[in-house]
Amino acid sequence: MGSPAAKKVLLTSNGDEISSNIALQLAQRGCRLVLMGKESSLRSVAEKIRGSLEGVVSIEVVGVDMEEEREGVFDEAVDKACEILGSLDAFVHCYAYEGKMQEHLQLCEDEFKKIMKINFMSAWFLVNAVGRRMRDHKSGGSIILLTSIVGAERGLYTGAVAYGACSAALQQLVRSSALEIGKYQIRVNAIARGLHLEDEFPKSVGIERAKKLVNDAVPLERWLDVKNDVASSVIYLVSDGSRYMTGTTIFVDGAQSLVRPRMRSYM
Repeated sequence: MGSPAAKKVLLTSNGDEISSNIALQLAQRGCRLVLMGKESSLRSVAEKIRGSLEGVVSIEVVGVDMEEEREGVFDEAVDKACEILGSLDAFVHCYAYEGKMQEHLQLCEDEFKKIMKINFMSAWFLVNAVGRRMRDHKSGGSIILLTSIVGAERGLYTGAVAYGACSAALQQLVRSSALEIGKYQIRVNAIARGLHLEDEFPKSVGIERAKKLVNDAVPLERWLDVKNDVASSVIYLVSDGSRYMTGTTIFVDGAQSLVRPRMRSYM
């Protein structure tokens, strides 16, 4: 499927297991990494990756507040990443915040703004900042946005309207951006991941109940494996093996989204 070896990758993360394991697997394949997000949590992620791999591991951290409303802050953060890496081959945006499951009529204004700033505004600013640098460097690149099945028509579940709207917006951003910046040899794709047991929806119905009903709720009869299921698709999109792929959302969900309209009857 192609190797991402020696690629220079900027990856946003909130320190969660999925993004941490994506970073680990990219580092294992020889990628040079800059992790971006809350500096204190990402320092420990970077140290853990260095400690688990033999030899020299190129992984640095750039801090940025994903709730920031000023585009210049994200532009400066991407500048710092470019100073470390020299240029960018790929940008993997994993940072997300879903919030607690609740009916949107009860969602307070502050929580709504937090969801929007973290899940859409930050992605918008970063895609533009990264895209400009890839354009100016004249080497093209790969932009990958990690989203959720709740952002797709076939992947709805209740209690996450604002988060779902942001995920849908990112998937549309991928399509529209691919049309506009493809002329610079920049590819833009998304991954819509399925749910794992620590996600808010399974927790809201009860972990034990979710475990018992997984065979009915998921055609592959298991929830998402945070260590392995998403990373392989990211590796493919970072690599040159996906050089003719853009404007696409890949569903990595075990076909959860195909049964999602009936999920409530199961869960």
